[in-house]
Amino acid sequence: MNYQETTEWLFNQLPMFQQQGASAYKKDLSNTLALAKHLKNPENKFKSIHVAGTNGKGSTSSMLASILKEAGYKVGLYTSPHLKDFRERIKINGKEIAEEYVVEFVKENKSFFEQNQLSFFEMTVGLAFQYFSDEKVDLAIIEVGMGGRLDSTNIITPLVSVITNIGFDHTQFLGNTLELIAAEKAGIIKKNIPVVIGEYLPETKKVFLEIAQKNNAPIYFAQENKNEDLPCGLLGDYQVQNKKTVLQAIELVKQYFSISDLAIENGLLNVVKNTGLLGRWQQLGANPTIICDTAHNAHGLQIVMNQIKKQIFKQLYIVLGVVNDKDLDSILPLFPKGAFFYFCKPNVSRGLDAEVLKQFAENYNLNGLVCNSVSEAYILATLEANEGDFIYIGGSTFVVAEIV
Repeated sequence: MNYQETTEWLFNQLPMFQQQGASAYKKDLSNTLALAKHLKNPENKFKSIHVAGTNGKGSTSSMLASILKEAGYKVGLYTSPHLKDFRERIKINGKEIAEEYVVEFVKENKSFFEQNQLSFFEMTVGLAFQYFSDEKVDLAIIEVGMGGRLDSTNIITPLVSVITNIGFDHTQFLGNTLELIAAEKAGIIKKNIPVVIGEYLPETKKVFLEIAQKNNAPIYFAQENKNEDLPCGLLGDYQVQNKKTVLQAIELVKQYFSISDLAIENGLLNVVKNTGLLGRWQQLGANPTIICDTAHNAHGLQIVMNQIKKQIFKQLYIVLGVVNDKDLDSILPLFPKGAFFYFCKPNVSRGLDAEVLKQFAENYNLNGLVCNSVSEAYILATLEANEGDFIYIGGSTFVVAEIV
């Protein structure tokens, strides 16, 4: 198989949460542990930082990777989902894994994958760990896919664990209270390994403290720090807290790696250049201002909508699409009623029909047009908007992926 055939096989042959949702979720680590054993445990051959949380995982992971790259190290970065190309998930110093490596890895292990009915995510985690081991990275930043306790990445023993924040998302898997979700995310806390908590609420702090205490894990609450707000290449109000989380984690990593203040400053400034991260309050145009953002749950969208309210514009246009398992009653009230909406369906099987989205939105006095695709919605918005207007594109990672 060539690269395209290989990735199509990965996407279609076996479950993939990004496309299918619930059917792809595994409730234990037995498959991942079997795969790790089959691969001779590559996860034990490199140092790592483990990053979990409801929102901000990708930004936090990318900032950490960028700072360590600026400090002169060879840094692996594993994130999900990807926007355009599968290889975005696995990078070393900002360079995506080679197509040939992906093809060869699947070819060598395909029979094992099939015999054990591994999920897309399990296979991808195995690929990342093997690649980072083979390439002898100094350190790898590993972002969980979902949750933490039962996430396939949770077979590593990192130098530091990071939990960015807790909000309501994937409640069908992680629980329907903040305490239950916090407990799942806190499943990445390991014995004697320090953990950084980015943000907490009263009901989640006690969960973190209890689990950290059980594991004798030193715990640090980054939101209590009064760090200088250093300039960053990632825009968006939510990055202020992510930077605090990153700076606290870097302080702990300094026990193992030499990291100068200049590396920290340049790492934050050059994070997009160093990692290729896209879709975080990303500006696509000016006058009219065009911004896209991958925020897709109530916790993330509330921050983004508040930031939109701070902007100066004549008219607001919103290109909006979501997936079909999204709790619309939690997110639609967050959107401004004065905006004009272009409702669309992201081009994945989980995409919610645009007409259904429009009908739900009308219950919250959000009005606009139903469009045949994300691209049509985007084109119509740009044709309608004038100088001084503002266009926002979001609601789902998949919507942003079709635009950037």
